Amino acid sequence: MDRNLALEFVRVTEAAALASGRWVGRGDKNSADDAAVTAMRSAFQSIDFDGLVVIGEGEMDEAPMLYIGEKVGRGNGPRIDIACDPLEGTTITANGGSEAIACIAAAARGGFLAAPDMYMEKLAVGPLARGAIDITKSATWNIQEVARAVGKSVEDLMVIILDRPRHAGLIAEVRATGARIRLISDGDVSAAVATAQPESGVDVMMGSGGAPEGVIAAAALRCLGGDMQTKLLFSSPEELERAKTMGITDQNKIYHLEDMARGHVMFVATGVTNGSFLSGVRYSGRGAFTHSIVMRSETGTVREIRTRHYFDRKPRYGW
Repeated sequence: MDRNLALEFVRVTEAAALASGRWVGRGDKNSADDAAVTAMRSAFQSIDFDGLVVIGEGEMDEAPMLYIGEKVGRGNGPRIDIACDPLEGTTITANGGSEAIACIAAAARGGFLAAPDMYMEKLAVGPLARGAIDITKSATWNIQEVARAVGKSVEDLMVIILDRPRHAGLIAEVRATGARIRLISDGDVSAAVATAQPESGVDVMMGSGGAPEGVIAAAALRCLGGDMQTKLLFSSPEELERAKTMGITDQNKIYHLEDMARGHVMFVATGVTNGSFLSGVRYSGRGAFTHSIVMRSETGTVREIRTRHYFDRKPRYGW
């Protein structure tokens, strides 16, 4: 894929972050999400590429979300599949919490798993523990193997888990191993990426979360050299039928990293609120400051981009 597209996509995540950043701490997650979606959709239309949303926020009848099957871009140029979350962490944003981001993953046509909007069990680690995990085995087994791979004692390991009632048993098991836990309210894309960022202090992410977010996280981990295994969790016959229409026939399949994000992929994100690897939007009298990250699996290059925006010199992409 054209490396220049990665820098074009930064402008898209910046637009979404700037728009949703106006809603931080205001207690209105729907307005924050709508602002991000509107800005991202508008910014996409300024780029020369033939884009197709394969991982989005819903179906066509749920607009204004960027829906699965939506065409983005000017329609000319390379054919690119887009997996996006205009605001990953809507509740985080509404409450003024940490780790909310606007993010995009991109691949050549057919490069992403067509993941239905349902739960997915996830197990993610950074480069040092690549190849050391097995989602079919217990949390205890995986923690011990990850600790061995990264050269830490189990007691020094940090496991990140979504704070949900469904994870009560998992949390109890992890605590019994002696490992430390960081519970998060939302934002498991950021959590997965954190496992591959040494400065984050996070070693492994465990538990279930949204399948679309799992695909986006897989793209980021492909770029960073991390590892991930997942399994779709079907809760109803309707979910199984929906998955079949998207080409998923084996409900017990274990998905490895390259099953979810194949070929050369990109991951781009801009911080909305402060987090472990991105700073949030800061507004000034004349404009704002943003902090973004751009990754490419082809080269392993990771760029951090800090941008000053002047509102009297540029369009506001719908906010």
